Amino acid sequence: MAKRRRTWIFLIGVILLLGAAAFFLRGKFGAQGSSQRYRTARVERGEINLIVTATGTINPVTTVLVGSQVSGTIKSLYADFNSQVKEGQVIAQIDPALFEAQVEQARANVLNAQGNLLNMQANFRNAQANLEKAEVAVLDTKRTLDRNRELAGRQVIAQATLDTAEANYDTAVAQRGVARAQLESAKSQTESAKAQIEQTKAALKVAETNLRYTTIRSPVNGIVISRNVDVGQTVAASLQAPTLFTIAKDLTLMQVDSNVSEADIGRVLKGQEVDFTVDAYPETTFRGKVSEIRNAPQTIQNVVTYDVVIEVGNKELKLKPGMTANVSILIAQRKGALKIPNAALRFRPEPGEEIPAKKKEGLKKEGPVANKPPESAEGPRPVRVWILSQDGKPVPVTVQLGITNGSYSEVVEGDLKEGMQVIVEDLTKKKSQGQSGPPSPFGRGMGR
Repeated sequence: MAKRRRTWIFLIGVILLLGAAAFFLRGKFGAQGSSQRYRTARVERGEINLIVTATGTINPVTTVLVGSQVSGTIKSLYADFNSQVKEGQVIAQIDPALFEAQVEQARANVLNAQGNLLNMQANFRNAQANLEKAEVAVLDTKRTLDRNRELAGRQVIAQATLDTAEANYDTAVAQRGVARAQLESAKSQTESAKAQIEQTKAALKVAETNLRYTTIRSPVNGIVISRNVDVGQTVAASLQAPTLFTIAKDLTLMQVDSNVSEADIGRVLKGQEVDFTVDAYPETTFRGKVSEIRNAPQTIQNVVTYDVVIEVGNKELKLKPGMTANVSILIAQRKGALKIPNAALRFRPEPGEEIPAKKKEGLKKEGPVANKPPESAEGPRPVRVWILSQDGKPVPVTVQLGITNGSYSEVVEGDLKEGMQVIVEDLTKKKSQGQSGPPSPFGRGMGR
């Protein structure tokens, strides 16, 4: 028992010595490890792309809504979802029975109007004959009156005979007036009958047109992407034409209608290249170009956006109408640019720790030096970053930045060279935030 007790005492002593040594070394290296105080990043060359992100919806370039201009019951359907259709192809039929009856009735009305015109024309000719007869009677009674006046002047005939001749003449003149009025009436009735024929012909044309409208034809070559009716369903076109089919003219050429915020719309230009992805193919990047920037504003959740139309090819028919697209519009691109991480722009040394930088001739400074990454593709802006001196202290270097992709910024002017190290983080601050002091080397159990 005594030997075992001595062994345990020896092991505990070794453990205590090792813990004390570890605590001593950790405190020493923590106090003297100035070379590990700052985390740095290498200045390197590479590609930087300035992009504007947005979301959008994929739509066909041309979408045609096929409706019905007449009301009725769907008798037959000749197209369905995803059906390929040609221009003029019959895709649906509304029951034409009622419209056929209307056509027959309109034709009968035309025939009736034509018969009425024949009657009116006969009446007109009769009135013309009556007028001619009245003209002859006027001439005859005029000659008799003139002869009797001459005989009465010579007192060959009695006065009563002359009076009779005058009465006959006046009667003939009156009858001639009546005949003329009847002729004018017959003429107007004839013109009215002609107009009635034209009216019935127009009604027949309307009835025939409505009958043709019962046959629904495709107005374009394309594919049916939506069918909204079934056989036996009644469509009512009294207020507005109901949509029976939606036909996409060409699904091999699509467009993305993207919503770009007003803060970014000023940097978007027609012809810029666009990359986008859809949830159906998360590993595939589709490419297109900006084809149109529409001026009509849209307010979505109090954010003003504008519709940017992006043309994209769809030969493999992977993209389908209605898909949501995550869009990246390429605003500017720099290949082989000298770049630094944006974390270097956020670093600030503690007061009094940095070494003042020497004045560099030829370095342009525009306004106050800012320590934030650039936000647009406008002209370069001066900022300050820090590098380490030989004794491990921060030295400020003023550079001018170009574009940024959010992670890296382009250096267009300054004293930074490829391969140099810039400070991105103060590790002592990180350690002080993570722990208040070194832990006990003996642990919680050993300290009690």
